[in-house]
Amino acid sequence: MGNLLGGAAFCLGLVLVVVAGAELFTGSNMSAVMALADGKIGLPRMLRAWLIVYAVNLLGAVALVWLLSGTGQWGLAGGAVGRKAVAIATAKCELTFVQAFTRGIVCNMLVCLAIWVCYSAHSTTDRILGIFFPITAFVACGFEHSVANMYLIPAGLLPAAQHGPADGLTWQAMFVRNLLPVTLGNILGGGVLVGLVYWLVYCRKGSSQRAHEATPGSGSPSASHDSLGKCGSSPRPPRSPH
Repeated sequence: MGNLLGGAAFCLGLVLVVVAGAELFTGSNMSAVMALADGKIGLPRMLRAWLIVYAVNLLGAVALVWLLSGTGQWGLAGGAVGRKAVAIATAKCELTFVQAFTRGIVCNMLVCLAIWVCYSAHSTTDRILGIFFPITAFVACGFEHSVANMYLIPAGLLPAAQHGPADGLTWQAMFVRNLLPVTLGNILGGGVLVGLVYWLVYCRKGSSQRAHEATPGSGSPSASHDSLGKCGSSPRPPRSPH
């Protein structure tokens, strides 16, 4: 039950990204691969965009940890919040390469499917509902999200540094044992297994019409929201009626 509640709360992050029009590395894995496959961008431009978004996501995550450290969050409940943060971060740095990689694959499949569902949305409420179930599922199942870990691991490193080091929890372990395999898994899961697959089904010339004819009346993004025009782009905030 705790994991389900945590997953429900975690949805706020992607809701803010999608509705407010921010950029997330894991979401750009799908949109950039689709744009590349569609010939809208080249490989150097895609890699440059990924590098910039990844670096700024990391900077923002670490800055948020620093900001929250001043609020006394880790001292709540007699220090239990801080100890839990250390335990979460330590567990993430103790994963094997294969575990972190495969959890990263499945995680970003769910994240990018949530974003893909948003392409068919007509309102903010639609977007929130489309995000809720896939994101709750990935958090409840314990899958690995590179950008989330950019916050969660430093959030454990800080109280660990203040109250004594935890075995295996270091900045080096964060980058080598977690972020490296998780990031590669996120790229494969979101970029290839969702982005490229959905581009082949719905965005490749002629494929969208064939898919629609094969499933008349379906609620697919191509049938319900002209996804063909959205391939390689990110879902944008709804326009104001004013």
